Amino acid sequence: MPASLNLQLTDTLKEFVDTHSGDGTLYPTSDEFIRALIREKKERLDAARFRASVLAGFQDVLDGRTTEYTGSIADAIATAKQRANSI
Repeated sequence: MPASLNLQLTDTLKEFVDTHSGDGTLYPTSDEFIRALIREKKERLDAARFRASVLAGFQDVLDGRTTEYTGSIADAIATAKQRANSI
């Protein structure tokens, strides 16, 4: 269910929102523009967390904190699919 959020903006921010929403812009309403900004910020934060996780994994490799995988990739994929289907 959608939730409401009321914002008070400075004149400068209100002008910015008005300039980027409405007729002749990508966003038909100021609500759509602000939702897009929030989504974009969330995506940037999610990407930053993902990058940090990848870098931590690379650091584990550099520091020798790895274990050789001797199993079958096909078996691992099949197990992952079974787990995903049982959820």
